[in-house]
Amino acid sequence: MALRDKVAIVTGGAQGIGREYCLRFAREGAAVVVADLRVDQAKAVASEIAAAGGQALAVTADVTDEASAEAMASRTVERFGRIDVLVNNAAIYYDLDLGNNTVDYLRQVLDVNLIGVLICSRAVFPHMKRQGGGSIINIASTAAYPNLQVSFRQQENFPNYAYGISKSAVVFLTKSMARTAGFDKVRVNAIAPGATMTEATKRVLPARAEERLRRTKAMGVSLEPEDLTGTAVFLASDDSAMMTGQTLVVDAGGVFNG
Repeated sequence: MALRDKVAIVTGGAQGIGREYCLRFAREGAAVVVADLRVDQAKAVASEIAAAGGQALAVTADVTDEASAEAMASRTVERFGRIDVLVNNAAIYYDLDLGNNTVDYLRQVLDVNLIGVLICSRAVFPHMKRQGGGSIINIASTAAYPNLQVSFRQQENFPNYAYGISKSAVVFLTKSMARTAGFDKVRVNAIAPGATMTEATKRVLPARAEERLRRTKAMGVSLEPEDLTGTAVFLASDDSAMMTGQTLVVDAGGVFNG
């Protein structure tokens, strides 16, 4: 088991890809903290892990609130004694409003998807530093690499591109954090998933669009949530001990830059 004896926090771990990270980490031997505002769903994921013989703790966490993030880190250390891995997965995506082009909504998306990454990383960093290292995994997106062939017609003004802006900034933040945290043996990397067939994606992506999307992939397949978990395990494990500041694109061959 690649993560035996490690302790991992997954924000936004109650559903979708976050849930799959939690379940896979537990199968790989990690004790998992399922951190989410949806506390009942987080408890259900923790119970699922425990029923399979793993260790898990569900905590309520608001990634935009420093006190909440620090409480998440403290509860993890109180329960498991350390923090080896943080997956900054929480984001506005399931309830993303593509039609809302207001500046206020842009600020809201950035508050969760970008500033939340920094807040949670700051909350766990002192613990990782004290224990001599750790791995922070930020979740970016291929939305960080815009498709310039997409046009927006009949717009009253420029769209705010909120999601793509937030994820582009996560790529930059990952490199910056890695440069600083490396002196304390804390690695910071990112995963940039392509469109993944979660319930959230299916809500906004018509079936015909899914088929067109599949045809753009070099591998000709759609991504499922579990397809991303192997990369997360790799970045959380000692197998990637000499990697930091990197963003790994996982999208079945749709974006050929990273």
